[in-house]
Amino acid sequence: MTTRLYTHPSCIEHNPGRYHPECPERLRSVLEGLNTDGFKHLDKVEAPEVDLEEIRRVHTSPYIQEVLDKIPLEGRVRLDPDTAVSSSSGQATRCAAGAVVAATRAVLEKKIDNAFCAVRPPGHHAEASQAMGFCLFNSAAIGAFHARSEYELSRVAIIDFDVHHGNGTQHSFEHDKGLFYASSHQYPAYPGTGLRKETGDFNNICNLPLSPGAGSAEFQAGYVEIILPAIERFEPELIILSAGFDAHVLDPLAELNLQTEDYSWVTRKILDVADKVCDGRVVSVLEGGYDQKALQECAKVHVSAMMER
Repeated sequence: MTTRLYTHPSCIEHNPGRYHPECPERLRSVLEGLNTDGFKHLDKVEAPEVDLEEIRRVHTSPYIQEVLDKIPLEGRVRLDPDTAVSSSSGQATRCAAGAVVAATRAVLEKKIDNAFCAVRPPGHHAEASQAMGFCLFNSAAIGAFHARSEYELSRVAIIDFDVHHGNGTQHSFEHDKGLFYASSHQYPAYPGTGLRKETGDFNNICNLPLSPGAGSAEFQAGYVEIILPAIERFEPELIILSAGFDAHVLDPLAELNLQTEDYSWVTRKILDVADKVCDGRVVSVLEGGYDQKALQECAKVHVSAMMER
C-alpha cells in the first residue's frame, strides 16, 4: 500500500497570533510524529498551490479576492473574531487546498492508494463567502468538487470526525445529490449546526451529534449504526476525510472523551467501507486538534492505519 503525505512549509508559517489555539506548533507536532521510524516508507511530497479556478467551485470570486487582498505584509489581520491571517496565510491556504487536489488526482489516477494532507489552516467551517472558525478556504470540499468536475465522478463523500460540525462543507453539499456529507461532532458546540434533522435536499447529509461527555462507546456505536451504513448506501467513488482530532479527551476546545485508539478504529472502519465501495480510494486532510501531544499521537495512528491497508 502506498500512502502519500502532502504538506508545505507555508502551512507552518501561517500564524494567527500569539496564544491562538490554531498555532504553527500543531503542524510541527504532526510532522515530527510522522518523521519517526514507523513512517520511513511514507511517501512525502510538497503540496502545490491550488489554481484559483479550483477554489471558485466552492467559494465566490469576491470572497476569494477579499481574503487574498487582506493578507498583510506584516502583522495580522482578522477576518472574523476567531480567524486571523498573517503574511504567509495566502500561500498556506492555497497549498492546503492544493494538497487535497493533488492527492485526489494521484489517488484517482492510481499513482497512490491513499493520502494524508498535513496542512493548515483548516477548512471545514469556511462558507462560500465567509471565513469562520480558523478556516479560510474549504480544502476538503474543493477536493470533492475537483473530483466531480475533472474526473466526472458521480458520487463523492466527505466523512468529518472533527469535534466541531463542518457547517461550510454541509452547506456546499446539501443541494447536490452527487455529494454526501457525514459528520460526527459535539452538540451543542461551535458552530451550532449539525442536528440529525439536517439531512440535505436528497437525504445526502448524515449528522451524528454527540452530547458533551460522550466517549468511545457512543462514538463507535454511531459509526457502526448510522454513518458507515449511510456511506455504504451512497456508494461514493471517492471518500475524503476531514480528519480533526479534537474530540480527544485531552483537547482543550471541546468536551468529548475519545481516546487515541478511537482514531485508529474509525480510520480502519472507514477504509473497510472504502474497500467495498470505491476501491479503497481515500484522501484525508487535517482539520482540528489542539492538544499537541494528543494531536501527534492521533495523527500517527490515523496514518499508520492508512499505510497498513
